[in-house]
This record gives sequence, C-alpha cells and structure tokens, in this order.
Amino acid sequence: MKKVLIITYYWPPSGGAGVQRWLKFAKYLPKHGWMPVVYTPSNPEYPVEDESLLQDIIKENIVVVKKSIWEPYSFYKIFSGRKKTEKVQAGFLYESSSNRRREKCFRWLRGNLFIPDARKFWIKPSIRFLAKLIKSNSIDLIVSTGPPHSMHLIALGLKKQFDIPWLADFRDPWTQIDFYQHLMLTSIADKMHKRLEKEVVERADRVVTVSRNCANGIKEIADKEVHVITNGYDPDDFKNCSPFNYDSFSITHLGSMNTDRNPHVLWKAIGELLAELPGFKDNLKIRFIGKTDYCVFDELKRHSLGGFVENYKYLPHDKALAKASGSALLLLALNNTQNVKGITTGKIYEYIALKRPVLCIGDKEGDAAKILAETLSGTTFGFDEKDNVKKFIVKKFDEFQSHTLEANPQNIERYSRDKLTADMVELFNFSC
Repeated sequence: MKKVLIITYYWPPSGGAGVQRWLKFAKYLPKHGWMPVVYTPSNPEYPVEDESLLQDIIKENIVVVKKSIWEPYSFYKIFSGRKKTEKVQAGFLYESSSNRRREKCFRWLRGNLFIPDARKFWIKPSIRFLAKLIKSNSIDLIVSTGPPHSMHLIALGLKKQFDIPWLADFRDPWTQIDFYQHLMLTSIADKMHKRLEKEVVERADRVVTVSRNCANGIKEIADKEVHVITNGYDPDDFKNCSPFNYDSFSITHLGSMNTDRNPHVLWKAIGELLAELPGFKDNLKIRFIGKTDYCVFDELKRHSLGGFVENYKYLPHDKALAKASGSALLLLALNNTQNVKGITTGKIYEYIALKRPVLCIGDKEGDAAKILAETLSGTTFGFDEKDNVKKFIVKKFDEFQSHTLEANPQNIERYSRDKLTADMVELFNFSC
C-alpha cells in the first residue's frame, strides 16, 4: 500500500463534527489501496469526547502517531474564571450570559495574537518531529485538514523540505468563515491571516473543500483549481436506528447551535401554532442534542416553548443518531451570515441517511438547499418565511396524525463514506 500522512487535530476520542471527515476517510482508505498514518496531539483540548468513535479505528489498517501539544487554554480558563476540567467551546457558543466581557477580550487576543489559531505553538515542533518520521518512512502523500489551520502550516513547513505531494483539505473556510468578522482583528493581523492562507492555497498540490460555494470562495484567494468532496454518512453508523413510532411530534436539532444558527422564524411559527393548531401542544417536543447557546433557550421561553424542550448537551454519536431517528422532523438551522450559501454542515448527510423529513432554515439558493432538493430529503425556508414555515409544519402535523409522516430520499449513495473515499483516492493517485 501507499502511505498517506494525515495531519489532523481532531481524532478519537474527540467528539463532534470536526473528527468525522478524516476518521471515516481513514477507515475506508485501506480498501482503496492507501495506508493512513495519522498525526494528532496526545493531550489536546477537545470541546467534547466520544469514546464510541474509537470503534472505527482498526489498528491493523491505521497507524496513529501522537505528540504532545502546548495550548494557551490553561491561561484562558484562569482568566475567564473557569475550572481546569471545564471544556472550552468552539464557534462562539455560550451556555450562560456570565463573563461575556472577559470572553470578548479573549476573542481579541485569540484573533490577533494566536495566528492562525491557538494551536500555533504545535507548528514548529511538529515540523521537526514529522521530518524525522518522513526520513525513516516511505510517505507518498501529505494531507492537512483544517480548522484548526495550524495543521496546514505544519504541512507547508514539510512541503518546503520534502518533494512530497500535499493535499490541503478545508473542512471550513479560513478568512471567509462566518465568525471571522467577530475576531476583532487589527489590520496587521488580518493581513497575516490572509497572507498565510494564500500561501497554503498556492503551495498545496491539491486543494479540497466540502461545498461548491466554499470552493468558489477559495478560488478568490488564489488562481487555483479547488476540488469538492463533500462530507457524508457511514451506513455502519445507522444499524441501531429504529423506525419512527409516532409517539410525539418531535423536532430534533443534532449538533451545536450558536447565536448565528438560532432559527428565530421557526420559534415564532411554532409559538403561534400552539394557539392555532388543535392537538399540536399535546404532541410537540423540541429536542436539542448537542451544545446550545443560552440565547436559544431564552427565546424559546419568550414564545412559551420552554416546557416542550428536551436538552441533551451531548450524546455519543451512535446514541445521538438513534435518538434522532425517532424524530418527526429533523431541524437543519444554518448560520444567518454572509457565507450561508456555502454552508453544508456534516449533519445534513446523516439527516438524509436517517430518512426523516428535514426542515431547513437557511438560504434557498445555497448548497444545503440544493442537496436536500436533489435527494428529496427536505424543504428549505428563508430566514423570514414565517407563514411558509407554519404551512409546512401544519402539513407535516396532519401527516403525523394520519401516520403518513415519512421521507423517501433518493440517490443518497453518492454521499456514502466509502464512495467519497474513492473520490478522494482519485485525487491521491493523480497527485502521485
């Protein structure tokens, strides 16, 4: 087999969306003739942990190499009054309204001093460590996946030393990500971020991202072909999912929900339907599986919806999917930001595989809306389409009452992790 060195910060027991993409690629790569050599920290600061994901790591097929990392989060926890054992949340998500001023100060420090991110101190030690590993091993290809984008700078350092093909994978944008403007960057810091980003895009032999609109954004950075390989679903993950049993009209959101994702129009619509739709309040459940910003719960209370909420701060991936499979509707809430057209969160493909109707609040012309429409998996509404959202829920509640609330997605096999790994391997082989 050829060997691919995969530089990634997120790896089991890390939970959350960031780990799924390359964990699944690594799982299926040996089937397609490539041996993954995964490089990851031995002592990372993960927002959540999920031991269930370890079952995807087959030791005979995957080599995992770890090195310790120093991160500034210990100082951040002291500064923000957090406990040493408390997890640091990503994506500007707050579980309470306390310490917002301190958080804002740390946000400035994060954006202006830790460039490109808080893992910057791992870059030089990793380059030295991996240079020795490459010299003593036959590595045919280097892959870096970000964020955190420090992983790309590790690969960039190795590219300057070795004539080995390098594929840079952007799971999320760098300077075009939705919260970039919230980092309160000085002009100097902004220029540094953009200079490093451009160097990565220009020097990588192949650049990959997860959606067409994200690819178009990267093309604006440098005159470079950008390949799209989406996220997907692994059929093995759905073996314990049960059919919907019509026990409640449950609307489930899987994954984190920050302020930008809070679907105001949906809560308004549901709040009005409590008084207008007979039987609705007797069957309604609003379920969150994952970290959710406190502002979401505050708004639900304002619309008299607090009593209908089930809140699971985190469930292991397999249990989260099993819980979601019993939902009447699956909620896909996209960020109400300028880059919304390119946002295709990893959960969309698992929603499709769960075969439950998807209610999406986002951009009707965006990549996520197109995927839902092409697969006949769900319906997308704009951020202000309250009346249309109400009509949709009324229709689905009627189907719920008549036990005909089902989804029949089409042509979803293209998004299986095995098929997507085959697509990625085409890029591997072309590079080599």
